[in-house]
Amino acid sequence: MSHTVIITGASRGIGSEISIALAKRGHQVIAVARSEHNLQQLKSRHPSHIHAYPLDLTDEPEVHKFAAFFRENFKQADILINNAGSLLNKPFEDLTKSDWHHMIDSNLLTNVLLTKALLPVFSNQAHIVNISSMGGFQGSTKFPGLSAYSVAKGAVSILSECLAVELADRNIRINALCLGAVQTQMLGQAFPGFKAPVTADQMGEYITDFALNGSAFYNGQVLPVTLADPG
Repeated sequence: MSHTVIITGASRGIGSEISIALAKRGHQVIAVARSEHNLQQLKSRHPSHIHAYPLDLTDEPEVHKFAAFFRENFKQADILINNAGSLLNKPFEDLTKSDWHHMIDSNLLTNVLLTKALLPVFSNQAHIVNISSMGGFQGSTKFPGLSAYSVAKGAVSILSECLAVELADRNIRINALCLGAVQTQMLGQAFPGFKAPVTADQMGEYITDFALNGSAFYNGQVLPVTLADPG
């Protein structure tokens, strides 16, 4: 069965790899990110299955415009993968209020705004996958410089648990995947020289499988997906 899937942060890294993996399996992918250029490059790889929509997910009116566009053109969403986010490696004592706002806006509120705007279009037994981090997983190893990022990702995990209960009467299942180290451009910028044991395409395949099949086994779960730290 073909599904209609919305994925954020799709212009590079894990998000791009998930989009490609889903398109190869015949699913319709609405790829969302800020970079129109990168999205168009992604779309060109599978033009009949990947649909590009440039969007700043922190802009609430624009998020509502996207929801209206989606309803008009695709009707129902079967899967939402909230993958967009940003990483900041900065000592706690140097963090500004603006830094904290940026981490919360880009990693948490993007999920909140988009999920809320799309509530009317989710199909029966839809699956929402929120991409969190091992930094936001209680009891995991923590690292200097990641306090703001980890706090924001921890909030994504708690949001997932809360919404699984609150949206249960709509037959929407919601889970969070707490990713460990994956070799992406974002990780390389935050940790120069660090070599992760998992590639973006490997993680993309795993998340694709989980998005398609995980809701049969999990709901309201915060699941670690890691071979190594940092996460």
